[in-house]
Amino acid sequence: MRAVVINEYGSKDVLEERELPKPEIKANQVLVEVYATSINPIDWKLRAGYLKQMLDWTFPIILGWDVAGKIVEVGSEVKHFQVGDEVFARPSTTAEGTYAEFTSVDEELLAKKPNNLTFEEAASIPLAGLTAWQCLVDKTKVRQGDKVLIHAGAGGVGSLAIQMAKHLGAYVATTASEKNEAYVKELGADEFINYRTQQFEQELSDYDVVIDTMGGDILNKSFQVLKPGGRLVSIAGQPDPELIEKHQITASSYWLTPNGKQLSEIGELLEKGILKPQVGSVFDFSVESLQKAHELSETHHAKGKIVIKVK
Repeated sequence: MRAVVINEYGSKDVLEERELPKPEIKANQVLVEVYATSINPIDWKLRAGYLKQMLDWTFPIILGWDVAGKIVEVGSEVKHFQVGDEVFARPSTTAEGTYAEFTSVDEELLAKKPNNLTFEEAASIPLAGLTAWQCLVDKTKVRQGDKVLIHAGAGGVGSLAIQMAKHLGAYVATTASEKNEAYVKELGADEFINYRTQQFEQELSDYDVVIDTMGGDILNKSFQVLKPGGRLVSIAGQPDPELIEKHQITASSYWLTPNGKQLSEIGELLEKGILKPQVGSVFDFSVESLQKAHELSETHHAKGKIVIKVK
């Protein structure tokens, strides 16, 4: 199969194409023919070597941890899926990712692809969708009437989180640039903060929940908008224990857990049109295109999700 791999850590130029054998599946896995995958910050952070302590793998490494495609082979213990099923998934975090024509996925991480979505749309959902869902539902337990601030509402996680928070009955504020004001309001945001001209921590107060996708200064300033007893979760940094104590809130950093059952629930919301996929750009499956896609993701200014059409 064709795959795009890295053989060393470095800039986008370390991405290269290789012919590799198809993955061999275990009893609890299926082999998926990859129709589409998507780009997430973990891809280029790993490529650049920022995650090598956490994910200490041998080269070559196939990046990519989102997939939409068709099952072409099933393991002997697989019960709920068969050859020909159209599926999507956030596979396990392994060195055999999804920048490839085939990838193996554990049955418990699979979900049926929503019928009303293209493969490209379906590939945009798993990692960002599960991250948003777990932050809102599992970690901060957003409920009807909560005031929720979602940072970077036009981004991959933010654009899904706004829709999910509205579905859960929250009042939603979000930060974005002026060119994305109409876009985030269309997604359901009640309040727009232009991060270039406004200081969100001066504009907002008494919030129940903050979903931080940025880290750094933005994470630290986010404490100021929360009421005592508020909840903060960051997917981009480690909240400061002193600030947690000072503001009397609960805060944690979060890394998603792949979960096929939750992905199926998200799939139902997509089928009903309650959630809409947000594909900002689609690239073809070549080294040059993947380099451009990484470059776009690294700007932190991509709108929606960056998708790679493999087949």
